Amino acid sequence: MGPLAQPTPTAGSTALDRTTAESARPSSRLEMTGISVAFGGVTALSDVSLVVEPGQVHGLIGPNGAGKTTLFNVACGIVRADSGTITWRDRPLRRLRPDQLARLGIARTLQGVGLFAGLTVLENVMIGAHRHARAGFASALLALPRSDSDERALRGRATAALADLDAERYADRYPGSLPYPVQKRVALARALVSSPELLLLDEPASGLAEDEMHELGKLIRSLSARMGVLLVEHHMDLVMSVCDRVTVLDSGAVIASGTTTEIQADPAVTAAYLGEDVDVEHDAAELQAGTGADRA
Repeated sequence: MGPLAQPTPTAGSTALDRTTAESARPSSRLEMTGISVAFGGVTALSDVSLVVEPGQVHGLIGPNGAGKTTLFNVACGIVRADSGTITWRDRPLRRLRPDQLARLGIARTLQGVGLFAGLTVLENVMIGAHRHARAGFASALLALPRSDSDERALRGRATAALADLDAERYADRYPGSLPYPVQKRVALARALVSSPELLLLDEPASGLAEDEMHELGKLIRSLSARMGVLLVEHHMDLVMSVCDRVTVLDSGAVIASGTTTEIQADPAVTAAYLGEDVDVEHDAAELQAGTGADRA
């Protein structure tokens, strides 16, 4: 048998050209460097840095008042840092606003569900797909004649997103008629329907039962195959079971950063959560409670 024929390069293109073009694509990496925020003279964040790599789940944890929500809000454009830089796709984001996130390929959920009570579940999720609308979201939502095909496409996207989260049967219901855990799934579907490259999750496990939290963990791990995830969460068992890396804040500063194993063994983390006068080995075991299950 003779040697296999080599594929013919596309006209005007070589393998080297294609490799170079691939490497030249901006990385879907979120990098926050030297972030500091003060409110009325009170320091909320001091020189905080972290990197969320593509295809990884990065946990952000810390005791109450550590600055987690403030840093999350800086990443969302809700809070503007007094100093520091945010880099996304290898470019600095200056004067970031929440309404810019979708077209940047970033989606977020909030601590509450944030659903619109006067819209059905399906319509709520369609809002998250608006960056895919060619005729404009308002036209699609109102089903104006010029946007019929666009409206069908958005509804199809929203229905598929609900089906992925086992919530399709609630499509015609209003959020207020649904149990809180179902509302959380709808809010997550609204974030995922935009096909983001980065997902920002703010305490997604709040209000969930243990079995629901387990299902959420499996979902978050599966999402990392398609996007980077920044997870702000206080349920340590969930964090330690799904995260690739973890950054720990205390009093607005980073006190530890590393893999889940490194974080669990760090005395500074134990002290921050449980106080200085503690037995480190015993309380490190407390931090690991519930994390022995294999990652989904």
